[in-house]
Amino acid sequence: MPGTLYIVATPIGNLEDMTFRAVRILREADLIAAEDTRHSRKLLSHFGISRPLTSYFDHNARLKGEAILQRLREGGAVALITDAGTPCISDPGYQLVRDAVAEGIAVVPVPGASAAVTALSASGLPTDAFLFAGFLPNRQGKRRERLAELSGRREVIIFYESPNRLPATLADMQETMGGREVVIARELTKLHEEFLRGPLAEVRETIDNREQVKGEVVILVAPAAEEEPQVADLDALLHRYLGQKGLSLKDAVARAAAESGRPRREVYAEALRVKDEGGLQPEVSADRNDQED
Repeated sequence: MPGTLYIVATPIGNLEDMTFRAVRILREADLIAAEDTRHSRKLLSHFGISRPLTSYFDHNARLKGEAILQRLREGGAVALITDAGTPCISDPGYQLVRDAVAEGIAVVPVPGASAAVTALSASGLPTDAFLFAGFLPNRQGKRRERLAELSGRREVIIFYESPNRLPATLADMQETMGGREVVIARELTKLHEEFLRGPLAEVRETIDNREQVKGEVVILVAPAAEEEPQVADLDALLHRYLGQKGLSLKDAVARAAAESGRPRREVYAEALRVKDEGGLQPEVSADRNDQED
């Protein structure tokens, strides 16, 4: 029987956020696949975990992925971890999961910390819908192009960013997204955790005035404002529909009300005025419901 691939979330800063289940799974695993074995050894040592460890990251994913899959085919229990947070979110872990699923190998998530959701929960921005967009492109042209594509989204957009690129990214956001509200979450769960909230221009000025920005950063951008619907001219609508052959007064009022967004009773009263003043004679329906109460 094939083994099981466990996707184990680890703390994003505060080691107290490690779950009991995650510690147990790591202690029982036949093999732990880590993004950076040097970094992960510190975490494992803190919790007294001593298990075989192998690296699995962008540049060796193809080679190591096959070796890990073979261990799973032989019935082993493999735990996949990343440097911080939930594996497979903006890292190569999804490739291993995809291949395991394709072979019918069980994939079991062991949930825990995630920087994106952690930042969103304390951001003060709407949480009913959000888009996780990961890291933006390094080059300014591609970065601005991507931001322009996302500028009209009606949900919170969440980005990961490195501290050294943060000033340039905020500048590009202001260029493509205007005065949108943003939240910068930095050093989450750590001693110097910080949230900066406000209009893009103000937050950008705060960052630009700092000599250095430290720690991994999450940027949350407020949803695009919903455009005001274009209110059609009621008088023009009524003239159009009241003069249309084969259209009853009731139907003319219904169409004008729908397009203008005005109350039906108000539109009906206006329709009577327009009809009387202009001599417009729409087809009269025998339906008594033509008469508005």
